[in-house]
Amino acid sequence: MANDAGTVFDLVILGGGSGGYAAALRGAQLGLDVALIEKNKLGGTCLHNGCIPTKALLHAGEIADQARESEQFGIKATFDGVDMAGVHKYKDDVIAGLYKGLQGLVASRKVTYIEGEGKLSSPTSVDVNGGRVQGRHVLLATGSVPKSLPGLEIDGNRIISSDHALTLDRVPKSAIVLGGGVIGVEFASAWKSFGTEVTIVEGLKHLVPVEDENSSKLLERAFRKRGINFSLGAFFEKAEYTNDGVKVTLANGKEFEAELLLVAIGRGPVSQGLGYEEQGVAMDRGFVLVDEYMQTNVATISAVGDLVPTLQLAHVGFAEGMLVAERLAGLKTVPVDYDGVPRVTYCHPEVASVGITEAKAKEVYGADKVVALKYNLAGNGKSKILKTAGEIKLVQVKDGAVVGVHMVGDRMGEQVGEAQLIYNWEALPAEVAQLIHAHPTQNEAMGEAHLALAGKPLHSHD
Repeated sequence: MANDAGTVFDLVILGGGSGGYAAALRGAQLGLDVALIEKNKLGGTCLHNGCIPTKALLHAGEIADQARESEQFGIKATFDGVDMAGVHKYKDDVIAGLYKGLQGLVASRKVTYIEGEGKLSSPTSVDVNGGRVQGRHVLLATGSVPKSLPGLEIDGNRIISSDHALTLDRVPKSAIVLGGGVIGVEFASAWKSFGTEVTIVEGLKHLVPVEDENSSKLLERAFRKRGINFSLGAFFEKAEYTNDGVKVTLANGKEFEAELLLVAIGRGPVSQGLGYEEQGVAMDRGFVLVDEYMQTNVATISAVGDLVPTLQLAHVGFAEGMLVAERLAGLKTVPVDYDGVPRVTYCHPEVASVGITEAKAKEVYGADKVVALKYNLAGNGKSKILKTAGEIKLVQVKDGAVVGVHMVGDRMGEQVGEAQLIYNWEALPAEVAQLIHAHPTQNEAMGEAHLALAGKPLHSHD
């Protein structure tokens, strides 16, 4: 459906993923008349092809690992294998429940939802389903898709993307994962739990290379222990079919063979053929350029989410979409501090962080002004119970606030909430040390780390 010719919405949103629907919900809540246009399913990549399904697969893998390893906890269990049809049913049921809830939420806010492929037709309109939807302001939120490399064709057969991996009807005997970032290590972790022999190929010198180097090294150590293979520091050159799989050759001449190649080198913006450049929207490598308030160079057009060159995270999309809605409603808005956004890689063990790395802190403040402290989870009772290893690393400006929290270990993603408060409220170690953390919890490790940084360690050495 399209609106009547005489209707002019306050806000027309092209794209119903995390950024788009967040803007729609917040805008409607603030009294804006909102139209939301989506060509596929409401919820976008995160709900249907990203965050939610991948975490469901990872949890299923965790259950498989627990069944295999139950005897170390004194529990005798039998692991009989992975039923991928059953795993997909579990995953799809989670998605379906959330999808239904989101549809109800959009309807309850009286957002005009239009299903169809839209195209920007003017600075204040989107064409869809043969009609024109007019708005006082347009928000571009068309998201991203998996990227590949020149000469590397993702065919959905032996060379696949994360989209294909989410619906794979079997557990591959072996797999090469091209890319050691978030997507790559999460799939490598899940597949290893299911029983796949995995090799990660990463051209940079560490896995999860945007994280603090200490976190990368801890993850690499944990992956070696789990039997996940990886090649670092040599870039991909070519892939070719073999009789029963695929062979990958690196620039240094190394070769790897496996049943499947998963291309996990990141995601690129969906912007081609949608009328953006024709309407004068400034672009760079397919991304829409915006200022700190998500405003493009065209006064009536904003953009959010994976379409703009900010962190490709669903919760960033939520924040950016809400910011746009509040700005258009006349509220005072504060730009997103991207360093203050929590980041979690949900592999086993998890990698979580907020703030800046030690290397970045030294670059910004000077090496002599930066203090770093590592608290080993071996001193944490709940982590011992869970049999997880890892560390919490704090980065502090000398005699000042904590500017980085970097964590590796099972369930560390659940600790990042407090970490983001510490960073965003510019807390001093002594202030956090005064807070009493429940015992025995993994959260207690956050308190212990700050006790140590404040000069009064309890369950850790001086």
